[in-house]
Amino acid sequence: MAGVSPPDHTLNPKEEKQMMEFLTQQLYLLQEKTRLQASVREEKKLLVENSKLKKDIDELKRKLQETQKRKTIAAMKEAISAVPAPPEPTSASKPQRSNTHSEGRRRRDRRGVREEVGGASKRTEAVCGLERDPRPDVSRLDLRIGRVLAVRKHVDSESLYVQEVDVGDSAPRSVVSELANHVPPEELQDTLVILLCNVRPVKVRGVLSQARVLCAVNQHKMEPLAPPTGAQPGDRVTFQNYPGEAERELNPKRRIWERLLPDLCIDERGVATYRGVAFEVKGKGLCRAPTISNGGIK
Repeated sequence: MAGVSPPDHTLNPKEEKQMMEFLTQQLYLLQEKTRLQASVREEKKLLVENSKLKKDIDELKRKLQETQKRKTIAAMKEAISAVPAPPEPTSASKPQRSNTHSEGRRRRDRRGVREEVGGASKRTEAVCGLERDPRPDVSRLDLRIGRVLAVRKHVDSESLYVQEVDVGDSAPRSVVSELANHVPPEELQDTLVILLCNVRPVKVRGVLSQARVLCAVNQHKMEPLAPPTGAQPGDRVTFQNYPGEAERELNPKRRIWERLLPDLCIDERGVATYRGVAFEVKGKGLCRAPTISNGGIK
């Protein structure tokens, strides 16, 4: 027995290679399992966080709605409290008919409060509408060349002219202007002017005015803008970089013309401009003030 050698447990190269491949495969599977478990834990964690965020958002919405409701109620109470209460009649001085009359007065007062609050709400809505309305540009204006066919003094005003102007429509337009103190009528007769044609027609001291004559102004004088040579009645005035379509009729409540006026001016060369862009009749030239430079437009 002493001469028997112990068994040899040494692996041959082929068995060693197989063993290494098996261990490598087991290690890879273990890593994949670990990553999968981590991914599942992360997903559960995100679901919990999302649920919590949703609850927080719902709670904030509820608080915001309650705050807005309280503010509305407070504003209504303040408006009602601002109206003085009617005096209470005494039984000694007023018979039963007086009580009925007082009740009617109270109903009218309450109706007046509701109308006042409603009117304030409508005014607020109008202001908000102007704020929401994006700032208009000059493309909203329908500017056309017109020829003055006739000029006469307004019967009720020494400072106003009534002009009949051809703007390319089927019939001339009647236009009231403030040029009577600035330009003799013979200088306007048969001349070309620039008209704002999509204003709402309005009566000026009893005479309907269907357009607006655009004029250059400074501290000393006012004169109609002059179209380029070769322009014809009905030609459109356009502006580079402002290709939009003119509105059919300007809404007076939106005050588009008034909001554009600060950006309309006469430059140092006498050219009529909007934000530095010239009034132009395509293919015919620029619109100018005859004698005014560095002035305004009205």
